[in-house]
Amino acid sequence: MTQPRLIEPGSVYLITRRVLRRYHLFAPDARMNRIFLYTLAVAAARAGVLVHTAVLMSTHEHLVVTDPEGRLPEFLHYLHRHVALATKALRKWDGAVWDHEATSVVELRTPAAVAEKIAYAIANPVAAALVRRARDWPGVTTRSTDIGQCEWRIERPAEYFAPDDERWPSSVVLRLEMPRAAGELGMAAAEFRELIAHEVAAFESTARAEVSQRGGAFLGADRCAKLSPFRRARSPEPLRSLAPAFAVGRGNRDALIASATRLRAFRLSYRHAFESWRTGRRDVPFPAGTWSMRQTHGALVAPACVAA
Repeated sequence: MTQPRLIEPGSVYLITRRVLRRYHLFAPDARMNRIFLYTLAVAAARAGVLVHTAVLMSTHEHLVVTDPEGRLPEFLHYLHRHVALATKALRKWDGAVWDHEATSVVELRTPAAVAEKIAYAIANPVAAALVRRARDWPGVTTRSTDIGQCEWRIERPAEYFAPDDERWPSSVVLRLEMPRAAGELGMAAAEFRELIAHEVAAFESTARAEVSQRGGAFLGADRCAKLSPFRRARSPEPLRSLAPAFAVGRGNRDALIASATRLRAFRLSYRHAFESWRTGRRDVPFPAGTWSMRQTHGALVAPACVAA
């Protein structure tokens, strides 16, 4: 069976999901940007999710979010379903939108990991050799100065979202919240934004050096804005390794060991409960953090341990 996902209220995640066969279905234009931001705002409000960073590449998304209520799967299902349906309407696309692989959900276990992955997401257009500076990306993006102080008011897109459907308000507000990692690092909001800017600059510098070393060139913002949604990315893509479940930041060995031990214990307990469930027993609780079995089948789940 696939590995169960550990969902605990208050966790922070890096979310990545790819378009089917690397089509440029999310090629940056005003209508696609509006569809994604509008749906993201609605889905986040519906599930109580806090958005810290949002970057929409032409072939995939990157989000960094906090899940205060432990409803991340609900958030992702709603977001991805309606982004796909609206994209199909916009592009007049008959096939699937999202890749068949599962969404990458990486829990960010330390404040350092949060900062690193926010910067990674922001700098992704540079790492992909699309633009020389992250701020030049013409699609949905986040700047370090946006975090904790940017609010976007997004009008309802004309595509897909029926004005007579109460699920779709005429406009929504999406705020990029300051993650609690700033406080955990002992930083004021401005200091945390400076940290992110420094990390982004480091990612950009590394990406530019790599492009130069292989004799490549950046596509440029103007050409990015003219990408055909119906063409596929042709750049080499490295083979994907095992999908990580968590990140702890560079050089944090103690957190790495603790996080791996925690995840292993959850999976072992889940496996024991699942095997009992298959034999008909309903009195063996699944471990705290179990989401799917509780939501889908009403399975008994142990209460979360609260630190003294």
